[in-house]
Amino acid sequence: MPDGLRSDTSRRAGALDTVVFDLGGVLADWDPRYLYRELFDGDEAAMEHFLATVCTPAWNHGMDAGRPRAQAVAELVGLHPDQADLIWAWVERWPEMLGAEIAGTAAVVAELAAAGVRLLALTNWSAETFPLARTRFASFGYFEAIVVSGEHGLAKPDPALFRLLLDTHDVDPARAVYVDDRDDNVAAAAALGLTALVFTDPDLLRADLARLGLLGLPADAPGPP
Repeated sequence: MPDGLRSDTSRRAGALDTVVFDLGGVLADWDPRYLYRELFDGDEAAMEHFLATVCTPAWNHGMDAGRPRAQAVAELVGLHPDQADLIWAWVERWPEMLGAEIAGTAAVVAELAAAGVRLLALTNWSAETFPLARTRFASFGYFEAIVVSGEHGLAKPDPALFRLLLDTHDVDPARAVYVDDRDDNVAAAAALGLTALVFTDPDLLRADLARLGLLGLPADAPGPP
């Protein structure tokens, strides 16, 4: 968490009324290893080498930023023709990369909703795959709106995507908290004036939001609307 954040929260707690969530790694469990561990027959070293040198995070980021998946895959197959089947699996078997909803975070989201906190989401996600994720994770139904990077040709940590959320949904940064599992995205949000929290686990998130005055003691909450 950025230095100085917690020391400043008591001053700002009364003004906060909105929480903006990242989704992947915070509320939705997504990991290509769920698929590729099977494709590599449990050879962890070979799998990690493939994910670091072929289907890399940077390559996936391009799709999150709006690049068509077919185009991204075709180009990569041209560079690594011997890995064509493994590369195409990224598209053809993408649903197998989805894990379960992160239950502790889903409970936090439900409690925030019950408390009347405004909830929005800002996610790096391909526009082509997000519709499936929306049906898979029930807690997405709590959000007033979800800004999906791939629908706008922008991806975090680009400040332009954050500004799009703020402007389109009339969010005052001084009244909003942003939650993300990536330090660079948190830094980008903080630079725009949001109270930014690095997500590591649901219990710490709950404690941080309680410190900010947005959550009290754990309470039973209704299901998604």
